[in-house]
Amino acid sequence: MASRKKEPKTQSVTWHDNHVENLTFGQKIADSVAQGMGSWSFIIIQSIIVGIWMLLNVIGFINHWDPYPFILLNLLFSTQAAYAAPIIMMAQNRQNERDRAQAMADFQTNLDAKKEIEELQVQLTQIELEKLDKIILMLEKLNLQGKD
Repeated sequence: MASRKKEPKTQSVTWHDNHVENLTFGQKIADSVAQGMGSWSFIIIQSIIVGIWMLLNVIGFINHWDPYPFILLNLLFSTQAAYAAPIIMMAQNRQNERDRAQAMADFQTNLDAKKEIEELQVQLTQIELEKLDKIILMLEKLNLQGKD
């Protein structure tokens, strides 16, 4: 039984692959945080935690660690917002970079396609001219044979 050699896959590197490979550790973390904070899971979990926090502080019989108007909770939200905003902006800036890279890749693809189409047009014109020349020669031969 002959074993078949697997041919190596020729994999072209896309603009997205290049972009992902060049991300720093901090950029990857910022993207992950922004993706997590922009999800329904985050909103639901945070809402549950806030609800439990408020409930425990309103009905807590022994210890109210953050009594109404929940100043500590507001401080936590302010701190979260202070860190979340720049992280989300970093992720948005990278999204703009990705969009620019994709636009440049699309532009280059369009240029290459245009060049290829123009080359094909020249070849088709050349083939058409060659065929017309052959037709003219055939007609001339027929014309000469008809005169004999």
